[in-house]
Amino acid sequence: MEQHSLIIYILLAIVVTNLIRVTPMVLIKGQISNRFVRSFLYYVPYVTLAVMTFPDMILTTPTVWPGIIALLAGIIAAWCRLGLLPVAAICCLIAYLLI
Repeated sequence: MEQHSLIIYILLAIVVTNLIRVTPMVLIKGQISNRFVRSFLYYVPYVTLAVMTFPDMILTTPTVWPGIIALLAGIIAAWCRLGLLPVAAICCLIAYLLI
């Protein structure tokens, strides 16, 4: 890949990322009062994180079973109200021990 193309790709990624973050602040003036929209916006980061990590959690292990067991352990740990870091550590540890 040429240096010129790489710089263009990085600049394009910066522009797109900033547009996604700035556009809602420009378009929405004031506080959002609709309960549905507020609830939707509250859960969007969690859903995005889950959609990005769920397939890799199962498919990166040599077989699917360590990933599935680590996922179930993570669900149980999250259900017990552990934070993100302990849940991630538990999932990684279990997947590592079962490989």
